[in-house]
Amino acid sequence: MSQNPPINVTMTAQQWLTLLGLSVIWGGSFFFVEVIVKELPPFTVVFFRVLLAAITLHLFLLATGRRFPWRGRAWRVFMFMGFANNAIPFSLLVYGQTELASGVAAILNATTPMFTVAVSHFFSDDDRLTSLRLAGIFAAIFGVAVMIGQASLAGSSQAALLAYIACIGAPISYAIAVVFGRQMLKRNAIDPIVVATGQLTAATLFMLPLMLWIDQPWTLPAPSTVVIGAIFGLAVLSTALAYVGYFTLLATAGATNLSLVTILVPVSTILLGVTILGEELLPRHMTGFALIALGLALVDGRLFKRKRHQTSA
Repeated sequence: MSQNPPINVTMTAQQWLTLLGLSVIWGGSFFFVEVIVKELPPFTVVFFRVLLAAITLHLFLLATGRRFPWRGRAWRVFMFMGFANNAIPFSLLVYGQTELASGVAAILNATTPMFTVAVSHFFSDDDRLTSLRLAGIFAAIFGVAVMIGQASLAGSSQAALLAYIACIGAPISYAIAVVFGRQMLKRNAIDPIVVATGQLTAATLFMLPLMLWIDQPWTLPAPSTVVIGAIFGLAVLSTALAYVGYFTLLATAGATNLSLVTILVPVSTILLGVTILGEELLPRHMTGFALIALGLALVDGRLFKRKRHQTSA
């Protein structure tokens, strides 16, 4: 059994590029979901997301000659990750977006690092909570809030309370999945791409009965071409491709570093709007970028280590 590579608490340039890439393709997921939920209910959206993503990765495994274990103890990892990292948070976030704006959902989803730090500190030896990292995470989350602005939070009502709770439940589930997923991967040493395929396959099994029982998709009108295209974008780009990078980064950068992608996702969402849709970059966006950059620097610690080294020299 091969050993996992050591975790880099301070991420390398390649790991930062992977993290930024994940933020872009996951940022697109909020756009896709916003389009899809206008015509399809949450469990149906999540089912087709994980089904199509699982099929895509199974085809990738076949094309690259990788072997997928259809039985054995690897399925304990697949079932746990499929439940905690896909079925639960995907469903909660999609439900949340039926009531809340995508920007609000992005802000709430960006609380994942706080929950991950807490879970990792008490249940893992990989990432330890320090005052510097905690300050960085709070600075970055505040930067996300500044970027989105109060306008997206205005107009909420009591009817949205469950949606807010759902969007907070999602990052809690992600935090549990990323910390304990790392521990399970340590013990089992499974190819990250195989894990991504397995968890999406398991999530499909979880979502199928929920979709059939609650949504009853045979009673729904056929979705439009735009929605069908958004489903494929959500599944293939924002899920299948994203999780290849996700598990690769989890194996080497640790749970807390990986959870920073949820801070960058709202940033990517706004950048996509500016560059593709021609939206205006407001002063609060620049302020948010500055706070997020400060937060990431504090969490990474590289600049501060260099400064201390130069001072001591």
